[in-house]
Amino acid sequence: MTDKPNVIFIFSDQQRWDTMGCYGQELDVTPNLDQMAEEGVLFENAFTCQPVCGPARACIQTGKYASETGNFRNNIALPRDQKTIAHWFSEAGYKLGYIGKWHLASTGGEADIDIGPEFNYRTKPVPLEYRGGWKDHWLAADTLEFTSHPFSGHFFDENENKVEFEGYRVDRQTDFILDYIQKQDKDQPFFLFTSFLEPHHQNDQNTYVGPEGSKERFGDYEVPEDLAGTEGDWRENYPDYLGCCHSIDQNVGRIRKQLEEQGLAEDTVIIYTSDHGSHFRTRNNEYKRSSHEASVHIPMLIYGPGFNKGKEIEELVSLIDLSPTLLQIADLEVPEYMPGRTLQNLVDNSYENWRDEVFIQISESQVGRAIRTERWKYSVKAPNKDGTKHSRSDVYVEECLYDLENDPYEQNNLVDDSGYEDVRNSLKQRLIEQMKKANEKEPEIKSK
Repeated sequence: MTDKPNVIFIFSDQQRWDTMGCYGQELDVTPNLDQMAEEGVLFENAFTCQPVCGPARACIQTGKYASETGNFRNNIALPRDQKTIAHWFSEAGYKLGYIGKWHLASTGGEADIDIGPEFNYRTKPVPLEYRGGWKDHWLAADTLEFTSHPFSGHFFDENENKVEFEGYRVDRQTDFILDYIQKQDKDQPFFLFTSFLEPHHQNDQNTYVGPEGSKERFGDYEVPEDLAGTEGDWRENYPDYLGCCHSIDQNVGRIRKQLEEQGLAEDTVIIYTSDHGSHFRTRNNEYKRSSHEASVHIPMLIYGPGFNKGKEIEELVSLIDLSPTLLQIADLEVPEYMPGRTLQNLVDNSYENWRDEVFIQISESQVGRAIRTERWKYSVKAPNKDGTKHSRSDVYVEECLYDLENDPYEQNNLVDDSGYEDVRNSLKQRLIEQMKKANEKEPEIKSK
């Protein structure tokens, strides 16, 4: 046993918060995660700070917003001069492990900021210098959806050797996780970051793929209220989507069992969350990249030393909070440049003036910004800007205003309603302040 806890960060991809029983899912999709929520800390109102894969990952790795690292969209490598949680933990004496999807090692395309030269590791081994400081155990692919399919494929190890697998991807990735845990030296703490691709759709098949039998097992689902009566592709995909989530849950159970068998359960903090959700093409022509709850509201659970409280937290929290929270778990001083706050302060009620809003940056589908308060969702987007090329704008136009207290499923956009002008003006100023805190230039925000 060491004097610092082990840490396992379990990251799903594109998972809505309401897929889990602890968030209200009626079907028995996530019994293991529900148990972990009962034993640990459940964050009821957790949100991504960037609803797309690469940028969300960069935010967690660095503790900075996408506007600060330059990772405003996919296909921009994490800058090599950024200090990451891997660097921090390595300096603190931790053995590092990374298993799964990375999505931060390739750069290409146009941008209005300097993103450096183009290089592509999406289907090739990621060199050590582009692994963000994860220098010890490495079994990953930069873009796992390009090197694998749901039932076969390959990762690359730390020596850049191809490691093939057969069987459902979540199960096989977990086999590698269990092997890693079994081999750990109990005299040295470890930090394992594992990133599953599921329940993300399989890109080249343009569909969600659950384990065999998912359609039958989860076919009798209750339609989420934000999807009811809409078009999109949720009807053909939702049972398999739940099947993906169930598979991850079953493998979280395997991970926790392995920790118990190795005598590590009481000394390990487990964090479970996702990079963003999915609206199933009901808000734009793809699955996320919008300010809506289906895109930005995510699951977040923490269990282990300091978090074995059986507690539900209602305050608004963000992915941006996880880096400082991780550093505090390792008893490291949180640098002032990190805008997030340590979640331990919520768990032990030691906080003062916890935030009453979360800030969200949106790219690719638009150049967008949003804040989410307890009651309101307010978003803006840049006119005549391409979200795949432009990282920011001097001018934005109001896009959405939702009263989440009376319209939790965001069916009635109030952005044009003159009766809410004062609300919009107040939220506009709050959004501008958040943008400035993220080192963005103060913009002009125009009415729609």
